[in-house]
Amino acid sequence: MKTIKIAIAGLFLLVANATQAQVSVNVNIGTPPAWGPAGYAEMEYYYLPDIEAYYDVRASQFIYFGGGRWVRATYLPRQYRNYDLYGGYKVVLTDYHGRTPYTYFDRHRVKYYKGYHGAPQRPYRPRPVYGYNERRYEHRDHRHYDKHDKHDKHRGHDRHDDDDHGHGHGHGRR
Repeated sequence: MKTIKIAIAGLFLLVANATQAQVSVNVNIGTPPAWGPAGYAEMEYYYLPDIEAYYDVRASQFIYFGGGRWVRATYLPRQYRNYDLYGGYKVVLTDYHGRTPYTYFDRHRVKYYKGYHGAPQRPYRPRPVYGYNERRYEHRDHRHYDKHDKHDKHRGHDRHDDDDHGHGHGHGRR
């Protein structure tokens, strides 16, 4: 009877340990960014050939060479702030598991040169659509724009109606 109880307890511990290991693996794998390529269940890194940088999916960080060393950051460096992550090609590094994908940078840079495009990619989530930016106009006096307003035709400049001159709004059509 003791043997059966020990066997059951051992089996229980084995199953519990396997379950815990599975949970820790799932927790360690991060969610792909919206701009990441769809169709890859478990990946750790992307290589971005156009900017010669990596993206760590688990840590949600870019890895790029700057200032004589490899840097990890949440955002790309200033020179790439306008880089289109949705449009740029992403190489999914399925054969590397570690903390320093740039160890193979020389190989990646040659194999996946700037401008490299493999098979067509679809993003993990669609590109966000941004609507008309209302905040640009929230401080303006809309009476100023009505060409047919006869009551305000001869208003004086002492009321600050033209306040947006010189405040970064430009002199274009309003």
